[in-house]
Formats: sequence, C-alpha cells, structure tokens
Amino acid sequence: MSTLRRRVRVGVGDGAHARPVAELARLAQAHGSTVLLTTETGESAELSSVLAVMDLGIAAGDEVTFEVADAPGAPALLDALSAVLNPR
Repeated sequence: MSTLRRRVRVGVGDGAHARPVAELARLAQAHGSTVLLTTETGESAELSSVLAVMDLGIAAGDEVTFEVADAPGAPALLDALSAVLNPR
C-alpha cells in the first residue's frame, strides 16, 4: 500500500503544545489510521503518543511531515491535521 505525505509549516504561536497535539491524536484515532509525524531533523513519533509528539519540541515556524497509508479518507485526514498546525 502506498503512503501519502504532507509537509506543513507550523503556524500556531506556541508550536506543538498539549492542545494541538491532543487534537492531532484525536483526528488520527477517529480516522483509525496510524500517522507518523517527522521533524526537519528526522525525529519522528506516531500521533497516537501525545507525549512522544510533544517530546519532539516542535516550535512555531518549524516544518513537519505527516505520513499516512493511502486509504479512503486519507487526503481529508491530512487536510485536517495540517489545519491544526497551520490554521489559515
């Protein structure tokens, strides 16, 4: 199965702190998908682990990549995840 990736620049002022990370985990869980988040430095964590994602220390302006298996609803999931970290 192929993988979809989406690169996002973090636009929330406090970076990936508890509230947005919990929302990312909730979205991934609701979709039933394993989503990997990778930083510019190559560190990564699954969204199912809020603490592991917070330990990445993602700050405003950082660029991260979401990776999820290509399945029904995956593009919409990537849209929703991206909107959490970079609301427009």
